[in-house]
Amino acid sequence: MPRRTRPYSIFTPPSLSMSELVKKTLDSDATDMLIDEWLKHRGTGNDAYHDWFRDVRDRKHAHSQMKQMIVWNKGEFVPENIFCRTVDTGRLIPLDRTWTTHVYHHRSMQDRKLSMMPVVYTMLPDLMILRGMHDMDCDEIYIIVTDLKRQEMDDVTEYFKLVCRHSFGRACKPSMERQIQQEHMRLCHTFVRNRRTPCFPQIDLTLRAILFEKRPRFIILFSHQTTSYSQILFTHELFVPEEEIFYDFPSGCPNPCCTDDCEMIRFPRRGVEGASVLEVKRGGKFGKRIKARELCNWIECDICFNEDPPFASGSSEGSVSSECPEARIPGRLCSKCKLVKYCSVEHQRLDWDEHRRVCMKPSTPLD
Repeated sequence: MPRRTRPYSIFTPPSLSMSELVKKTLDSDATDMLIDEWLKHRGTGNDAYHDWFRDVRDRKHAHSQMKQMIVWNKGEFVPENIFCRTVDTGRLIPLDRTWTTHVYHHRSMQDRKLSMMPVVYTMLPDLMILRGMHDMDCDEIYIIVTDLKRQEMDDVTEYFKLVCRHSFGRACKPSMERQIQQEHMRLCHTFVRNRRTPCFPQIDLTLRAILFEKRPRFIILFSHQTTSYSQILFTHELFVPEEEIFYDFPSGCPNPCCTDDCEMIRFPRRGVEGASVLEVKRGGKFGKRIKARELCNWIECDICFNEDPPFASGSSEGSVSSECPEARIPGRLCSKCKLVKYCSVEHQRLDWDEHRRVCMKPSTPLD
């Protein structure tokens, strides 16, 4: 007897297997190809992104081990020479790490044989920054392609913020259930009236399924409407870029006369205040709780400087030896740049081939 398909409900966790959207996956090789193509046309003339990275390089920010930062000290304008402080581990890692992109779109785009490469290419600098901000659990990026106009994108964003705040892993109050149902019905009717594809139930089902099953750092609602924008939905405040660095990040619009309202992707330039953050429940079956950690800068080391090491009754493979100290390890600060920490001289030596591309004595004392 065939298994019955779980019915769609706006208050129960959906499954990606229920989604009728077509998934197109671009692997890391495809991402590398897009980055190479982007670099061919960037970094020359009056390019906004090249100018922004150059301005960030010239700024004198107060540096901290747990503070977001973009560092470009040496070499030409290529991702392996631009380093980003990760928000989850505090490491300083180059932007040359690629990722796999999963693009969900309506079947009509497949019928017209439209490629998903331009979707990723359109927001490539933004994706490079967002990927570089995360050391772990960001090897896969999820994008849902829509044709929403500006007001519709605003309404959908507010709907998902409302749903995550009151019903994601929580018992929803009857009054909020009615409000969510009414807003869901209104959006469904709006999408049908304006002939939007995909329909709103499919967007709702796919996005919530990704949240439940994949636990991403962020999800992107992409719109190919020229008068709209693409929205980044973050799943925690920690993942949002800081205003101090990104307040003037380019909007992506090729028109030099555009204003702040003209943007291809809504990159949060005002920090958490200007970001769309979903209040996703964490802990237990809903995934690990989010906490900023400060790890040894050697990528293969998992020693944390701002957490107490776990207690162990004995030594075994994959566990902490009973001979390990119970106090926190203070870490060894790089004596030249003072930007990164290591647990030992050996790990500092192993990391030197990469760290040498950014290590430089500061011209002014660091705070």
